[in-house]
Amino acid sequence: MSSEPPPGSGQQPPEDDPFRKQPPPSGGSGSPYGDQPPYGSQPPPPPGGGGPYGGAPYGGGGQPADPLAGMPPLADSGKRTLARIIDMILVGVVVWLLTWGFGVTELDVDTDKVEYGKSLGQSAIAAVLYIAYDTFMTVRNGQTLGKQLFNMRVANLDNGATPSVQSSLIRAAVLWLPFAFCCACIWTAICGGWSYFDRPYKQGLHDKAAKTVVVSTGG
Repeated sequence: MSSEPPPGSGQQPPEDDPFRKQPPPSGGSGSPYGDQPPYGSQPPPPPGGGGPYGGAPYGGGGQPADPLAGMPPLADSGKRTLARIIDMILVGVVVWLLTWGFGVTELDVDTDKVEYGKSLGQSAIAAVLYIAYDTFMTVRNGQTLGKQLFNMRVANLDNGATPSVQSSLIRAAVLWLPFAFCCACIWTAICGGWSYFDRPYKQGLHDKAAKTVVVSTGG
């Protein structure tokens, strides 16, 4: 009896073949790939596309059942809060030094009159510094100093890349403008606290506006 394989059977690719599709890294049910046919019976994956963490962009790849497939672990909301507090303190110290140096105090009582113009000036300085700090650090590598301390970073939701200047500016403005001018504690609690309840991506309101997520760096 002949030992040759039947015609058209082809040859299975080696395990490390770069064109061989692999199942998603986290084993959830309903994989979009299933059992793979022999190599050569289907075209290779389309060029371009994947995010920096490998595979398709977050939630890509034929709409898998798990929207988090291919995404690094999402950052813990509690750590995000601690990182934000650290950033607020660091920038707040700079704001206080500048407003003190230029004589712009929050409330200046003079002959029983409260000069709210100086309070507005302090708010403007705070808004500029907080937005500039958050935007610059996010564009640089997705990490503020607080996020670096807790091993997390901001990433685009669709592909995991570091956000652009425009996305980072939108994210910072949504977070810090209301904080600086009207409702610091309330807005911070609502905007950042949204991530505690949001599913599946644990986004704050500023993340939703900029289409970003905060993920763990695994450090």
